[in-house]
Amino acid sequence: MPEAFGLSASTVSRRFIRASARQLQRLLERRLEAETFVALVIDGKTFAEDGMVSAVGVTVDGRKMILGFVQTATENRRVCAAFLRTLIERGLRFEDGLLVVTDGAKGLHAAVGEVFGGAAVLQRCQWHKRENVLSYLPEKHRPTIRRKLQAAYEHPTYEAAARALKHVRQELRLLNASALTSLEEGLEETLTLHRLGVFRELGISLKTTNLLESIHARVEARVQKVDHWRNSDQKQRWLATALLDLEPHLRRVKNYQALPLLQRALQQHVEKRKQSAA
Repeated sequence: MPEAFGLSASTVSRRFIRASARQLQRLLERRLEAETFVALVIDGKTFAEDGMVSAVGVTVDGRKMILGFVQTATENRRVCAAFLRTLIERGLRFEDGLLVVTDGAKGLHAAVGEVFGGAAVLQRCQWHKRENVLSYLPEKHRPTIRRKLQAAYEHPTYEAAARALKHVRQELRLLNASALTSLEEGLEETLTLHRLGVFRELGISLKTTNLLESIHARVEARVQKVDHWRNSDQKQRWLATALLDLEPHLRRVKNYQALPLLQRALQQHVEKRKQSAA
């Protein structure tokens, strides 16, 4: 018990409040210009009954860095755009190209385009796309379509993946028009890593938002015993503390040695856009 060491529970609580407040300030204000990021993974998560949109940056040497979060009811354009601008104000460099991995939320996609413009290349989460399509289908058809979609996405080249997805589209056209519409919405954005020519090397790490979702799961495990949240400040302090405590233990992304390939592909993408606009 704290009293055995001469500290009351209220004293320990006040100390934690001060310490966690410093962690929140550190997370939301730390500078980013010293890092070279090639990817940004953004995803929303329910935390203590509130929506939190978080962002993790992936450096060119494969490290995962917690960039921050914003408390919001939905992943809407205005809130997400304001959040992304704070990252730029803190020094996030993106002009040479940045892969942005999201779950496909329209408001978030609009915010990425508004803030980063043509320097951002969107990779829509393949897992979310697949599950959205399957949600339109009867149970009896789901295993077959899941297997075919998964096999299509696992092709290492854009041409092979697009050809396999075309066959799935033809099957869905006969089976369920709503599922087909779901698949076709933003389909090209699920093939961004293929189009950049790096899916074989980096698809396992960046084809989904799992990188961030696994962090969210570990945060949830740390705070699940809290049964009463007093206010927003408490939630944000606890979240920031948990995220920064986890960060040093995050492993580099798999096949991080190939990230310079992604960096060059993004630079070429940006250069082509500049040339076409000239």
